[in-house]
Amino acid sequence: MASRETLLKILDLARWAPSGDNTQPWRFEIAGDDHLVVHGNDTRDWCLYDFNGHASHMAHGALLETLRIAATGEGLVATWALRPGSPETAPVFDVRLAAQPGLTPDPLLPFIESRVVQRRAMRTTPLTPAQRAALAAAPGPGYTAQFFESSAERKAVTGFLWRSAYLRLICPEAYPVHKEIIEWRTRFSKDRIPEEAVGVDAGTARLMEWVMASWGRVKFFNTYLFGTIAPRIQLDYIPARACAAHVLIRADVPAEGIEAHVRGGVALQRVWLTAAAVGLHLQPQMTPLIFRWYARKGKSFSALPEIAQGCLALAEEFERLGGFGPGQGLTFFCRVGVSDTPRSRSLRKGLDELMLPGR
Repeated sequence: MASRETLLKILDLARWAPSGDNTQPWRFEIAGDDHLVVHGNDTRDWCLYDFNGHASHMAHGALLETLRIAATGEGLVATWALRPGSPETAPVFDVRLAAQPGLTPDPLLPFIESRVVQRRAMRTTPLTPAQRAALAAAPGPGYTAQFFESSAERKAVTGFLWRSAYLRLICPEAYPVHKEIIEWRTRFSKDRIPEEAVGVDAGTARLMEWVMASWGRVKFFNTYLFGTIAPRIQLDYIPARACAAHVLIRADVPAEGIEAHVRGGVALQRVWLTAAAVGLHLQPQMTPLIFRWYARKGKSFSALPEIAQGCLALAEEFERLGGFGPGQGLTFFCRVGVSDTPRSRSLRKGLDELMLPGR
């Protein structure tokens, strides 16, 4: 039996798991001395990047893996199960804890809280064989890591991300999301992305803040003043070139259903924590995967027909780039490299805000 203080300590560490744009789509409940409950939710009703709730389900997986790792620090083994009958939009996960004398803390435990997003340029120092092997093994059975490391490969990925970013920035349905997720003029944010962590210089940040006050301004700048160029250079082109490698985690079997995407989130978090453990920083690059999810399911998210056409073209380009077919399951895409630790980052809501009332 674990004390309430121990359970709260585990949850306090687990809350540092990553989630899309720091949305933290979960709430916690202590249901017993050996029973934690994670009440999930998704953001598909307002965020186009949460296709069918998949991005949130992956965040749930990252949280559950973080919780499992945190529990090992207290000598506890944590196992989770999706509660039968819970809806896709609000899945409930029951986590059972059991003491295991002599249990060794997971080696990824020290990196849970220090793991960060690095959106700025990193060094192009090649991965060492040990770093590459660790990243390849990190996601576990059922997944394969593909590396884009050479200068030519990174250049090709850069062009691909440049085109993906253009769609992201001209899409009117993406505008409310972009407007919502940035907390301007801040170094830290507990529930969004702080300005200083976005990855642009101060002048571009001020222009972005002014332009993003309305879609009319965004559309005018994009149409007449090449408004997508500056953010794409700083947010996409430079970072894509300035890294050691781009890493794609491929699923051996395409994900179908909540649990498969949750397991993808487990793999995602293990890759991210492993990168930190071997001295690397990481930036997720999920938008092209999400656009491909829409394209390959034949679903459109925009009133502009060129967005759907562009997503399909990007899906085909991604498949040529990676040498796989339309049926290949893709789980996680990111860039990694050596860099100084970012001085700005997203924080998290306090545990008191994440606990369900009275629980």
